[in-house]
Amino acid sequence: MNRELFKQGYTQNRELSWLHFDDRCLNEAKDKNVPLLERLKFVSIYTSNLHEFFMVRMGSLFDMMNANYTHIDHKSGKTAKEQLDVIYPACKRGMKKRDEILDDLNKKLAKEGIEDVAIKDCSKGELKMLKKKFKREMAPVMAPQIVDTHHPFPNLLSGQTYIAARVRDKNKSAYAFLPVPASLDGIVVLQNDDKLRFVHVEDVVVHFFSDLYPDVKIDEILKLRVSRSAYVDPQDEAFDDIPDYRKKMLKVLKERKKMNVTTVVLSQKPSDHFSKYLSGHLKVTKQAMFVTHSPMNMKYAFGLGGLVSDEKKSMLLYEPYEPRLSTAFDYGKSLFEQVRQKDVLLSYPYESMEPFLLLLREAANDPDVVSIKITIYRLAERARLVNYLCAAAENGKEVDVLIELKARFDEQNNIDYSEMLEDSGCNVIYGFEKYKVHSKVCLITKVSQGNVSQVALVATGNFNESTAKQYTDLAYLTANPDILEDATEFFRNMQVGKLDGTYGTLLVAPVSLKNAILGMMDEEIAKGENGMIFAKINALTDEEIIAKLKDASCAGVKVTLLVRGISCLLPGVAGKTENIHVYQIVGRYLEHSRIYMFGKGSDEKIYISSADFMTRNTEKRVEVACPVIDPDARAKIKEYVKIYLKDNSKMRELGPSGRYHKVRKQDNPFSAQDEFMRITQGSTQEISSPRHKATSAFKSEI
Repeated sequence: MNRELFKQGYTQNRELSWLHFDDRCLNEAKDKNVPLLERLKFVSIYTSNLHEFFMVRMGSLFDMMNANYTHIDHKSGKTAKEQLDVIYPACKRGMKKRDEILDDLNKKLAKEGIEDVAIKDCSKGELKMLKKKFKREMAPVMAPQIVDTHHPFPNLLSGQTYIAARVRDKNKSAYAFLPVPASLDGIVVLQNDDKLRFVHVEDVVVHFFSDLYPDVKIDEILKLRVSRSAYVDPQDEAFDDIPDYRKKMLKVLKERKKMNVTTVVLSQKPSDHFSKYLSGHLKVTKQAMFVTHSPMNMKYAFGLGGLVSDEKKSMLLYEPYEPRLSTAFDYGKSLFEQVRQKDVLLSYPYESMEPFLLLLREAANDPDVVSIKITIYRLAERARLVNYLCAAAENGKEVDVLIELKARFDEQNNIDYSEMLEDSGCNVIYGFEKYKVHSKVCLITKVSQGNVSQVALVATGNFNESTAKQYTDLAYLTANPDILEDATEFFRNMQVGKLDGTYGTLLVAPVSLKNAILGMMDEEIAKGENGMIFAKINALTDEEIIAKLKDASCAGVKVTLLVRGISCLLPGVAGKTENIHVYQIVGRYLEHSRIYMFGKGSDEKIYISSADFMTRNTEKRVEVACPVIDPDARAKIKEYVKIYLKDNSKMRELGPSGRYHKVRKQDNPFSAQDEFMRITQGSTQEISSPRHKATSAFKSEI
């Protein structure tokens, strides 16, 4: 394969594509059809996404540049430095746009009685209250630092807000750094009756900064936040002397706090002297220093809705929606036995994750269940799922948990849960050093009167009770014997570290998944204009898959891709990708489900998967794609896709320029996510069976 795809003109830079997705999120903050407080949340989401981009993607490029790594990106033809030279200005434009949108939103919210107040606009009474609050609640948890000849420059933590100042006394000048503790709320409410007036804690700290440094004069003061590269390789020789993998990951987390700074965000333009001081100590160029007048901490956007009246909630927030219980089950009977009789496809967040949790709880208490095996990538901070696995182990069942300690930014959470699971008697495996285990599989085995029966669940998203209410995902509960046989073999292989196992039905990366996908694409290419390929994924970066999709387009195959985020493939390029359409949906929920469909009619193959079309998924992770065999489940997915492709409200189409545009006129607006909520709205059931009560050891479910 030609590795210089960029010369063919139908690919684009991965990082710029990521930024286009972030921009799409930011555009939701401008959408007049989105309630005002929800629009504010999208500003916060954009800010959070950008910080992650600074750490993950820019961090990787920054490290490559500093190491003088001369690799050329195959999709854009640029070195790491050349990519950064394009990315930094794009980020600055994005932050300027974010500031302008936030200013406009604040004006609109003020008209609705929600006022983001500057300290200078506070009354004397309000300032008196803030001073008291600062003295009693804030100052005691703060750790002011002075940097001079006797005190070194502090290690500024990634994502932490700091107040930085140039100060001097009679004898010398120095610098002061004051971290704003994450334990403090983001805002202080001044008034909450007919109006909601608030100030930002970071601004309160700036205003009373001199109270913590009473003997110095402040020449210059500003807020700042740094982003550090988040990439630390656990296989680096620095970690070779640590045999315990969990301890190794704890050291990795510690090392991450010291990684290269990729960006510095400042609340105002610093003086030349201060700028040189910061850039020198943080080892960044002026290019990496950003100025914003938005708050450093935007998390407050998610809490404002809880501070307003019910009347304002109805005007300023989405109408509340709670995931519904699937009507496929009778919750007064054994869920295990019902799955044995009939496959069930759950669709989050429109349907609840509850049936799977209830199935685990049933298995934990059923004396005939002998084992539960599960892969875990990300969990909720308070995971009932872990309680049920622990209860099962304490009830004498074999519970095998493959938990991935390298799930970025969830490492500590997974380390904590792995200890809890081990303490309860679960057999915990920590994945593999060179491959992340990203698959979402669970297998429950029951032995009754000598007869063995099993059920399995394969999902597109994590077993996370929190994100199951926010991300769109699919979970397939099945007793299909071919899938069960493969699931059994999969866990057997994982327990002995065998990644090159063979499977009859499941597609398992890093060995068979990619080759199978390419093979099914070849089958469609052979059909020419009668071929059909559909994929709903989160990202498309794998060069071989991109090249194969181009070949399919040239053969006349109709290719439809629903890609939430990054797409390095550019559709609509004459002679290359004119038969490919790439769509994107950004809305109330984060699109996360992965679906592959090949062919049509009797030849149609349908898979759900944990894997995106990214090289990291297809070659560097343990991923699973599962065929959907049950006719009703297949029909549900086909209807699911049909509804998505009807969207003319939140859908955008990617053009050959790399920009997204609206797909069609909105004379009759149709939102797929709204439609899924509407058609699921009426499904309500109660859970009353004693079978589903928690065991005595877990009455208080965390």
